[in-house]
Amino acid sequence: MTTTTTADGRTAVPQTAHDPSERRRRGGFAGAVASEWTKLWSVRASSLSLLAGLAITGVFTFYYASIARINEHPVQPVGNAAAASVVVTQFAFVVLATVAVTSEYATGTVRASLLWVPRRHTVQSAKALVTGAVAFLGGAAFAVVGTVVAWSAFDGRASFEAGTTVRQVLAIGVYQALVTVLTVGVAFATRHPAGALSILAALLWALPSVLLGLGGDGLAAVNDRLPYGAGDHFMRAGADAPYSSPTAVLILLAWTAAAHATGLYVLRRRDA
Repeated sequence: MTTTTTADGRTAVPQTAHDPSERRRRGGFAGAVASEWTKLWSVRASSLSLLAGLAITGVFTFYYASIARINEHPVQPVGNAAAASVVVTQFAFVVLATVAVTSEYATGTVRASLLWVPRRHTVQSAKALVTGAVAFLGGAAFAVVGTVVAWSAFDGRASFEAGTTVRQVLAIGVYQALVTVLTVGVAFATRHPAGALSILAALLWALPSVLLGLGGDGLAAVNDRLPYGAGDHFMRAGADAPYSSPTAVLILLAWTAAAHATGLYVLRRRDA
């Protein structure tokens, strides 16, 4: 350790990274979050998935609004186009969160992460917070872009109310954030991108499609308890829903908490 001598002849010992108080100041949960933020953007797939999601939002909302105009559907809130696009754009954030977890297992850098932050719940929570925050902001941004695109394509077949539109933009951001945190839990449980993406594609797209395709009140009720079913009721406006928006959020939170707990259990039980 390097020391310095002051003007009055006393020896001063500067704080360094080896000082316990300095380690506490720089480390902890805040340090884990900063580390996860850096790692997230060091992977090219993170930026590519967001760019793909933005492009898909524009295409989907234009198509949705154009079909509504051509077929003279009843006038609906303009934000419904962005809400409908989530069935596809949610996978941009699913991929982002999956890669954020599984890329560390693929390269072996997860060992360094767990040595640096040995409390495994801190590692998982920091990764969930960072990816969830990115998904909230990205999802809201996608919704704004989709609403603007849809408004021109609707050409009078949609209504605009500032309060409703803002609520839908925020609801889309919340849904994307919760799905992303759910993805982090699944990815830690599977540790492999193919496994995680297969489970999430089935849960968020394939199973709801099958249930709604088969029809029937019973199957529709099951779909309403799935993550996307609850999220769809939460994000859309002007449509009948079997429960309130707070109930939809609680269903999403229950799925997210279950996935997060499962991932943490596997992370604690199995070596990196």
